[in-house]
Amino acid sequence: MAATISPVVGSLVWVEDSEEAWLDGEIVEVKGEEIKVLCTSGKTVVVKTSNAYPKDPEAPPCGVDDMTKLAYLHEPGVLDNLRSRYDINEIYTYTGNILIAVNPFMRLPHLYDSHMMAQYKGAAFGELSPHPFAVADAAYRLMINDGVSQAILVSGESGAGKTESTKLLMRYLAYMGGRAVAEGRTVEQQVLESNPVLEAFGNAKTVRNNNSSRFGKFVEIQFDQSGRISGAAIRTYLLERSRVCQVSNPERNYHCFYMLCAAPPEDVQRYKLGHPRTFHYLNQSDCYELDGVDDSEEYKATRKAMDIVGISTDEQDAIFRVVAAVLHLGNIEFAKGKETDSSMPKDEKSWFHLKTVAELLMCDVKALEDSLCKRVIVTRDETITKWLDPEAAAVSRDALAKVVYSRLFDWLVDKINKTIGQDPNSKVLIGVLDIYGFESFKTNSFEQFCINLTNEKLQQHFNQHVFKMEQEEYTKEEIDWSYIDFVDNQDILDLIEKKPGGIIALLDEACMFPRSTHETFAQKLYQTFKNHQRFSKPKLSRTDFTIGHYAGDVTYQTELFLDKNKDYVVAEHQSLLCASKCSFVSGLFLSLVEDSAKSSKFSSIGSRFKLQLQQLLETLSHTEPHYIRCVKPNNVLKPAIFENKNVLQQLRCGGVMEAIRISCAGYPTRKAFAEFVDRFGLLAPEVLDGSTDEVNACKRLLDKVALEGYQIGKTKVFLRAGQMAELDTRRTEVLGRSASIIQRKVRSYLARRSYAKLRLSAIRIQSACRGQLARHVYEGLRREASCLMIQRHLRMYFARKAYQDLYFSAVSIQTGIRGLTARNELRLRRQTRAAIIIQSHGRKFLARLHYTRTKKAAIITQCAWRGRVARLELRKLKMAARETGALQAAKNKLEKQVEELTWRLQLEKRMRADLEEAKTQENEKLKSALQEMQVQFKETKVMFEKEREAARRAEEKVPIIQEVPVVDHAMMDQLTNENEKLKALVNSLEKKIDETEKKYEEANKISEERLKQALDAESKILQLKTTMQRIQEKFSDIESENEALRLQSLQSTPVKKASEHPRIPPIPSTPETQRLENGHHSSEEDGANELQGATPVKKFGTEADSKLRRSVVERQHESVDALINCVVKNIGFSQGKPVAAFTIYKCLLQWKSFEAERTSVFDRLIQMIGSEIENQDNNDHMAYWLSNTSALLFLLQRSLKAAGTTSHRKPPAPTSLFGRMTMGFRSSPSSANLPAPALDVVRQVEAKYPALLFKQQLTAYVEKIYGILRDNLKKELSSLLSLCIQAPRTAKGVLRSGKSFGKDSPASHWQSIIDSLSTFLSTLKENFVPPILVKEIYTQTFSYINVQLFNSLLLRRECCTFSNGEYVKSGLAELELWCCQAKEEYAGSSWDELKHIRQAVGFLVIHQKYRISYDEIINDLCPILSVQQLYRICTLYFDDNYNTRSVSPDVISSMRILMTEDSNNAVSNSFLLDDNSSIPFSVEDLSTSLQEKDFTDVKPADELLENPAFEFLHE
Repeated sequence: MAATISPVVGSLVWVEDSEEAWLDGEIVEVKGEEIKVLCTSGKTVVVKTSNAYPKDPEAPPCGVDDMTKLAYLHEPGVLDNLRSRYDINEIYTYTGNILIAVNPFMRLPHLYDSHMMAQYKGAAFGELSPHPFAVADAAYRLMINDGVSQAILVSGESGAGKTESTKLLMRYLAYMGGRAVAEGRTVEQQVLESNPVLEAFGNAKTVRNNNSSRFGKFVEIQFDQSGRISGAAIRTYLLERSRVCQVSNPERNYHCFYMLCAAPPEDVQRYKLGHPRTFHYLNQSDCYELDGVDDSEEYKATRKAMDIVGISTDEQDAIFRVVAAVLHLGNIEFAKGKETDSSMPKDEKSWFHLKTVAELLMCDVKALEDSLCKRVIVTRDETITKWLDPEAAAVSRDALAKVVYSRLFDWLVDKINKTIGQDPNSKVLIGVLDIYGFESFKTNSFEQFCINLTNEKLQQHFNQHVFKMEQEEYTKEEIDWSYIDFVDNQDILDLIEKKPGGIIALLDEACMFPRSTHETFAQKLYQTFKNHQRFSKPKLSRTDFTIGHYAGDVTYQTELFLDKNKDYVVAEHQSLLCASKCSFVSGLFLSLVEDSAKSSKFSSIGSRFKLQLQQLLETLSHTEPHYIRCVKPNNVLKPAIFENKNVLQQLRCGGVMEAIRISCAGYPTRKAFAEFVDRFGLLAPEVLDGSTDEVNACKRLLDKVALEGYQIGKTKVFLRAGQMAELDTRRTEVLGRSASIIQRKVRSYLARRSYAKLRLSAIRIQSACRGQLARHVYEGLRREASCLMIQRHLRMYFARKAYQDLYFSAVSIQTGIRGLTARNELRLRRQTRAAIIIQSHGRKFLARLHYTRTKKAAIITQCAWRGRVARLELRKLKMAARETGALQAAKNKLEKQVEELTWRLQLEKRMRADLEEAKTQENEKLKSALQEMQVQFKETKVMFEKEREAARRAEEKVPIIQEVPVVDHAMMDQLTNENEKLKALVNSLEKKIDETEKKYEEANKISEERLKQALDAESKILQLKTTMQRIQEKFSDIESENEALRLQSLQSTPVKKASEHPRIPPIPSTPETQRLENGHHSSEEDGANELQGATPVKKFGTEADSKLRRSVVERQHESVDALINCVVKNIGFSQGKPVAAFTIYKCLLQWKSFEAERTSVFDRLIQMIGSEIENQDNNDHMAYWLSNTSALLFLLQRSLKAAGTTSHRKPPAPTSLFGRMTMGFRSSPSSANLPAPALDVVRQVEAKYPALLFKQQLTAYVEKIYGILRDNLKKELSSLLSLCIQAPRTAKGVLRSGKSFGKDSPASHWQSIIDSLSTFLSTLKENFVPPILVKEIYTQTFSYINVQLFNSLLLRRECCTFSNGEYVKSGLAELELWCCQAKEEYAGSSWDELKHIRQAVGFLVIHQKYRISYDEIINDLCPILSVQQLYRICTLYFDDNYNTRSVSPDVISSMRILMTEDSNNAVSNSFLLDDNSSIPFSVEDLSTSLQEKDFTDVKPADELLENPAFEFLHE
């Protein structure tokens, strides 16, 4: 890493210092191998040349964001770069692809908000400022693009910020891979909320950190094929169990103990807790609270986090019950028992805590006491119970506490993993490793030994990765690297973990022997490794040993190695807790059988930890690693303190110096061709003359200076260690010689200037003397000339006065004579004029007398003639009045006929109803009589049959004795008569039935005829009503005509002629069918109500009505189809307004769709608009529809008013079709068909719900189309703006010598932006988009340009330069010119939206910034920028043209003080701007920007004008 330098007086170097690690200074004297250096601190030191390191004089004062860009990659250069960046709150720095994070010990919320995550999303690694988000994004992109799992390794010592960095990484990965889940919590939420749970139970306050992780953690976040988080798993390593029982001052135990003590009172009472000082496991330290941390709030937050990760309430209660039991367990003290070497609880307090522990763990009190005070030894023959003395009982108590807490922590990790779940189908993952850094304390025990073993393993992995990156860099640049090699730390790993002779193997062997002690273990180590170069024995200790790690030597104390390495559970403890009545507690421990099976082979903490490390490294070997090295700048944990030695030690422990050493083994200095030529071109200026190839220029330059061992890559020059210093030495010599020449030239210039000043002074003195003499001579000559002039003027005055007196006398005489002559002539003219006037008045009197007589005669004649004409006109009016009377009589007659027919119809209906009722009753009577007779007939027939049967049987009987036959002739006659009567009755009934059926058929025929008559009568009534309506309209028109004629006859003067009266033109009438088609909107509910309440006659009428309705609806659908088919085409514009919008509005107004309760027209129109704007990439098409929808929305806004807003009430709507038709006729007076006034384009109507809903949907479409057009313009400008942002990088090909190796001019990017803006504006103008919308589009677009350019200044250091300021300023000038050309109507306040970038650029291009005060910056130069933004610009600024300085340190310190005061305010700390994507206008703004008269001369669509159904568009 050391670079051999050629000392030259004036060179800048770094020298080592015992206090500050490294000091910078200037060489003032060179004596052989020693140099004398004057340090910037004022200290003078003498060192050897080999111990000095060169310093880059051109290094930026604020450092570089990637330390591979340093000219000298060595220890002091790295340290100084980190310090420079830390001083300006730049806490992140790259070293290649390694991120170094320096803990600021203060809140910097502006670095981690969602807007910052959006900035790093998709950005190339190294394009923006260093950040953990950049590392996470690079890992995510590599995983998605290459399908390879990634790993991010976060390391550092306690307090360096590992945990916070891990949280940021997981938060960004959740941001990139998060998704919404319908039920339950998302995986990313559970992963993030697992952090506070594990921190509560695994973190504690240490000397170095208030929230130190006392375990290692590897979080595997699994992703699916679409890049979404699908599962996760958490692996933990080596929890510090000893902290449960032993805490040193001023540290604290695990956070969960203090949280539980600060829990709500009911929880504290339930667990019988109190203040932490009352518990032995907590009061070993005086620290119970942390600054800025409320344990009660942390308890609630932990509970909430447990809910999110899926731990139920019962499980939470069980967890904290176990935690409380551990606290009570520590308060159990032991005293000597009754028997020898026995023990028992010391006092009542100990018994109380013992019972509390048994109650919390739900186990037997006696069994708990026995497990702490006794041991059971099982031999072959018998089981022996052994008492434990008080000290052994206390050790047993602590062992139980440690194992319970350890099992609880393992259960939490397993529970979180089970709740989150792993995705078996996931093929890629991103692992985040948060693990302890290298540790070296005064006392180093078994924990430090395991931690340092972990770091040795990871360092080997890190070294291999760094070497691999170096090889990839050399391969990419196509240079030879075959001879480069590095030394790894495999020998240390073999020393620790090699089998069978490693330290861990010897430790396990010692643990298996009961009589082994730490002394015997130490002696075994001394004998085994006495010749190992990495192992040594301290001189003053008999049991310690020292290992030479990669980060330095660490001495370990072996006293507790054996106890801490044993991994077993006391059998009594195991059986006690397995028998617990609490399922949670018993579940923490395996059964005796399982445990015995598990413990059949000896297991140790060291072996298990070594196995975990192997598994971890196997996982890492299958991933692509990324590294974050966290650094703690000071041990007091306060901001703005940077301790060089502390940081340097951490850099060595973190492997950063090892990575630099590997880099220095190859080509540590890498310069781009343009930078190399720019810096060292002065060593051989002739190589640049006429050269246009920077590669050849570099080769010629290196050959010219005779440098060997370098390599020329594809894009960079690679120099070996020390070659950069050699070139800088030669450059310093050239600059020194140049300085001497400049000094000589300056001295000669100063002497020449002094001589010139002396000569000029002498000439000026001589000139002054000569001038004074000349002025005296001139004064004498001037006096003589003055005397002559006075004499001449006096003589002239006397002569002029004599002449003027003579002249005035002659003029007075001539005036008098001429006046007398003029007066005589005037008097003669007056007399002549008076005579002429008298003659004219006489002639006028005679002429007037003759005219008066003639006029009187003419008037008398005219009056007689006009009287005759008036009488003829009166006769005509009387005839017209008689005709009106006849029409009135005809109307009355028709009304009487209608009434009579109506009365007859009603009478016929009643008669028909009565007839039907009588017929029904008669039929019922006949049916009942017939049934009775049929029953009687059946009974008679049955009786008759019985009698005949009886008679027949009587005849068949043979008489036994001869009897005298006696016949009852009377009975026979009676029966015969009854039979005859019955037959006659049956015949008569049959006849009556036939007659009744005939009458029923006749009645049906009559009812059908009467029904036809009723239908005819109703149709006649309809025709009569229609005729009557027409007659009424005609009658009203005639009355209005008569009234107009009367007014004209009364108002006409007698001078006018009768022929001049205008004739009333005939009034055109609209066909009724058309009125029905466009004005009728039927309702199914009304029709249903009509059918339910109508008589049978009316039912037939409603059928005819429904047929008419169906025909009307069909015609309406045809009209709507024709309208949509027409407007879906681009039918253009008329008078600068969209034809389609105007046509749609006219049709909706004519069809009365706005007043309809139900209609499908609006749905059809909305569907049509939605389908038309699906092609969002066509700006011309979208602008056309924005113009149409905005115009239609304006017309609706002016026309529609909600129902109920007016005071007058409309008549109730009719319920029948004929009533609606009649209302339609009455609501359409003849004046409606007259041409409307020119300005009556918009007519207000009371809108129903469908119309108001249509207006809302149309408003949404206007906003959607506006947003699409705005976003299309932003998308188009985005790529161009990125080229403008990248211009500072591409512009580095321009050398100071004036030779440009670049091909494209960056100015073309701004011209492309101007062209895009102009093209887009032309598109909007061609489609006549309202200017207010155009103005808002460009206002938001310029705001977007402001955000992108301004944020690029704050995130990219290469943009925050003087040359880039000039470049952006020229582009802003182009934009300002475009705004002026676009005019206020379209550009609006767009130029004002660039205020942030304008002020920032104005600040960048100011010379002599160090002279500007803070007040001048915030009040005059950049009043709108915040303190955070100004601080960022001032610290990032560097002048790549003139090497001018930034603002003074006082201004920087003032800004830093203000930022520190506002550090807790997240809003004030957010220095990045956010793009506003809202809709900046309302419907009212749109309606006020347009006027109704603009639509006066708009013509509807020509295609619809030819359709007969759209005749109303001609109006």
